[in-house]
Amino acid sequence: MAYEDRNNSIFERIYRCYPVSFIEKEHLEKGDKIIMPPSALDRLASLDIEYPMLFELRNTSTGRVSHCGVLEFVADEGLIYLPCWMMENMLLQEGDVVQVKNASLAKGTYMKLQPHTKDFLDISNPKAMLERSLRGYSCLTTGDTIVVAYNNKKYYIDIIETKPSSAVSIIETDCKVDFAAPLDYKEPEKPAPSALLNKREPEVEDEPAKKMAKTSPFTGSARRLDGKPLTQSAAPASSPMLKQHQPEGQTGTKYSKSSSPASHQPSGRLVFGSNANKPEKEAPKVAPKNSNQEPPQKKMEEPKFQAFTGKKYSLKG
Repeated sequence: MAYEDRNNSIFERIYRCYPVSFIEKEHLEKGDKIIMPPSALDRLASLDIEYPMLFELRNTSTGRVSHCGVLEFVADEGLIYLPCWMMENMLLQEGDVVQVKNASLAKGTYMKLQPHTKDFLDISNPKAMLERSLRGYSCLTTGDTIVVAYNNKKYYIDIIETKPSSAVSIIETDCKVDFAAPLDYKEPEKPAPSALLNKREPEVEDEPAKKMAKTSPFTGSARRLDGKPLTQSAAPASSPMLKQHQPEGQTGTKYSKSSSPASHQPSGRLVFGSNANKPEKEAPKVAPKNSNQEPPQKKMEEPKFQAFTGKKYSLKG
């Protein structure tokens, strides 16, 4: 089947398509080259077209479009042979009709690819692998799914975007390549907030707390401010002040040891004030019968410094 050419620069024909396996050329599955009949070469040679020759393929029943190159002109008349992956992209079955038209495509400057499976990420150098695999391709079309082989394994890759147009030539061009996340890739699931709350954190502060619990401050024995010892029965066991060891004061008065005479003051109290260092109240003496006799004068003693008395002492006494 053929259309009348409108001018000398357009090639447009309709052929029935079959996979390349029909002519035992399975190696063409590693690229986008097709096999055309010899009559197509005769017509193309007479037209003013660009080389290398590129073609637009269109499924007239579904409207799917792709682009390809040509390898040989040895097919039977009225037939063309396509790679299986190309027939799948265009939703073509064996013997379906496809329209073939010559095309002029700009050189690609950018492409974004998306592999189908995440095992593509296991390839040590995907850029080098693609450079080698894409040598069998003449052009790329946005929306197509190409197949590249590596280590006896096939990888399906979607063409998500191409620049500067939706179909570009990749022959002798420097093209920037980006990769999208594989189709089966899943982000690591974040733990639920309730799981974080239920998860018991390691008790880091337990060890310092135990050390602090073992520390027992104020382990000394209690002393009264007048220097007299407190009996063990009089000191409340729960009061930390009674367990604190009081240092020797600056007044020159040393606190007696536990072997000192017992205090005559009421037990269980700490005495603060001017009565702390006063001697015990003596019993009153009977006055002499001679009333004219003056009582013996007490020897004037130099006042001693007393803490917390609230009184003032002069240097003269």
